[in-house]
Amino acid sequence: MKKALITGANKGIGFETARQLLSHGYYVYLGSRTLENGKIALEKLKAEGWDQAEAIELNVTDDLSVQAAREAIGSKTDVLDVLINNAGINGGFPQSSLEAGIEQYKEVFDTNLYGVVRVSQAFIDLLIKSPEPRIVNVSSSGCSLTLHSDPTWKYYSHKAALYASSKAALNMYTIDLAYQLKDTDFKVNAVCPGFVATDFNEHRGTGTVQEGGTRIAKYAMIDPDGPTGKFISEEYNPETGETPW
Repeated sequence: MKKALITGANKGIGFETARQLLSHGYYVYLGSRTLENGKIALEKLKAEGWDQAEAIELNVTDDLSVQAAREAIGSKTDVLDVLINNAGINGGFPQSSLEAGIEQYKEVFDTNLYGVVRVSQAFIDLLIKSPEPRIVNVSSSGCSLTLHSDPTWKYYSHKAALYASSKAALNMYTIDLAYQLKDTDFKVNAVCPGFVATDFNEHRGTGTVQEGGTRIAKYAMIDPDGPTGKFISEEYNPETGETPW
């Protein structure tokens, strides 16, 4: 049975992605900032008949929490097949590049970029042992430099200095991580779930969590001939998913 770790899995897209992977026979570790919230999510899954899951306390902004989660999962398995770096924050709105303070930037980057680095580095030794390791960094087409510099793009006026810059940096990290692992069996991609209605955007999204979870799970389960080092948004590009950086 393949095993997956999802950060921020206690609600929203992370929770739905867990459900999707469970339906495909994966064992899923539900990473949650607090164990209490993780257990609540776990009980919901169990009520639906999914019992191959476990709640893990994992605060991606805390080195000790990440290490404790690594030790906890490492005591249960020698191999991790999938890592989905889903935990993220939007930083609140409005977000002005002239008015947002450095501390606000630090807070958003600590989760959306540094958190991904912490978790990826902490679990890489377990992932390396998988015959088909997969890393999915949950990104957003709303952080595309190409699209955001195009006045004809439908979301051109939807600027978010904190969130977009943190996710653009995450995309660069994804490119570099994929390069570092290019001579292995890893597949590493940045994947946008779409503009999905969740607490994250106060349910203003036009898509469903089911759609978002399906898109993320798809790239967590891609075949050996699948893409790596790519920026994927099937909402933006329904045909191939590949999105301009």
